[in-house]
Amino acid sequence: MSFRKVVRQSKFRHVFGQPVKNDQCYEDIRVSRVTWDSTFCAVNPKFLAVIVEASGGGAFLVLPLSKTGRIDKAYPTVCGHTGPVLDIDWCPHNDEVIASGSEDCTVMVWQIPENGLASPLTEPVVVLEGHTKRVGIVTWHPTARNVLLSAGCDNVVLIWNVGTAEELYRLDTLHPDLIYNISWNRNGSLFCSACKDKSVRIIDPRRGTLVAEREKAHEGARPMRAIFLADGKVFTTGFSRMSERQLALWDPENLEEPMALQELDSSNGALLPFYDPDTSVVYVCGKGDSSIRYFEITDEPPYIHFLNTFTSKEPQRGMGSMPKRGLEVSKCEIARFYKLHERKCEPIVMTVPRKSDLFQDDLYPDTAGPEAALEAEEWVSGRDAAPILISLREAYVPSKQRDLKVSRRHVLPDSRPAGAPGSTRLGAPTSPATIADTAPSSSLAGAGEAGKLEEVVQELRALRALVKAQGERIGRLEEQLGRLENGDA
Repeated sequence: MSFRKVVRQSKFRHVFGQPVKNDQCYEDIRVSRVTWDSTFCAVNPKFLAVIVEASGGGAFLVLPLSKTGRIDKAYPTVCGHTGPVLDIDWCPHNDEVIASGSEDCTVMVWQIPENGLASPLTEPVVVLEGHTKRVGIVTWHPTARNVLLSAGCDNVVLIWNVGTAEELYRLDTLHPDLIYNISWNRNGSLFCSACKDKSVRIIDPRRGTLVAEREKAHEGARPMRAIFLADGKVFTTGFSRMSERQLALWDPENLEEPMALQELDSSNGALLPFYDPDTSVVYVCGKGDSSIRYFEITDEPPYIHFLNTFTSKEPQRGMGSMPKRGLEVSKCEIARFYKLHERKCEPIVMTVPRKSDLFQDDLYPDTAGPEAALEAEEWVSGRDAAPILISLREAYVPSKQRDLKVSRRHVLPDSRPAGAPGSTRLGAPTSPATIADTAPSSSLAGAGEAGKLEEVVQELRALRALVKAQGERIGRLEEQLGRLENGDA
């Protein structure tokens, strides 16, 4: 009697990874050597951002995706931080806005010009100050516009409204040790965190409460990671007591035992998981590894199904993942990674082999688009909303990006009760070119013509402030130039 091995059916069983040709790589990039387990890379359908080595401060490079080949050493960077940059994250609702966290204890939000940088960018749109130690994690809310989370080595999680430069929530009692990573759930009502005390926590940020906690999710002392999946389950990577790398899947309703636990190998690099909610595939990249393993998460045991491994010769220093709307659907591309080497960035394309040239509905269900489902104020008031989905059938064409505007609330020094969530320091340096200060309205004459008139007046004030600021800047530059020409400097 013969037994035939039954192979599990999956459309992703034959996914294969392929590096692009050399002329499609980004060469001569001095990737940061700072000792921090972040990805060092962020990518969206318009730009690639990489944290780089910088003397006397922190900087990251922002390149249009089309700018492949050798990158000139003099290529302008985003260089407003006074300490090394530790983490960067593109805004999911505006492809020209990026946030950065740094050793200088600040979070900065930047507006990148539509065609990329022509000169070094030193003035952020807004500076968010609230951490007392270096900021190692920045991550945008998935569905609410202008909501940004930051976490620092002071074990504090802060949630900001970038549109008003306000601190919305301060969670400073939930983590007793260093926070390794934070991941929002699909609609942004909760986030999960992995901490140095070996606990995985699920937290409701608006209530400031712990929803669930699993102590010793992985028993090893090395860094862990935890991410939310689309169905609300939590996927973690970490180390066993014998320092073997592990993957685990948890049900938040019952964190006593993992739904699945797999051991991989005994390498010592932290495992960085990248999750695609449309295909339920998790890609796992180890820092210092030269491979990407990928697994499909399903509803039936053993839940975590190994698919394949992409292997190359060079170890990876960091990794960026392209959002689904930036992929080439005509080539059946289901993921694209940007692998950082010591001196270059190499795109790796993950493809499902298909013979037909038609649009593959089963590979490309509707995916999260760039439109925010909520405004920040709606989210704060308690509303939740799933991401607004778009179809990739027509090789999605993006809408016109709107500039990030920051309107600071004018708060009188003693008008706020003690213990209320504080806004950022009102004297924080901001770019006059993009910030319009809103004047308090004298009456509620609001409707119709009065509202329009108020808008025009505000725009005039903003323009006047801008012209004045630029005039002062030109004066200062002319003065410096004069001193240089006279040999005084």
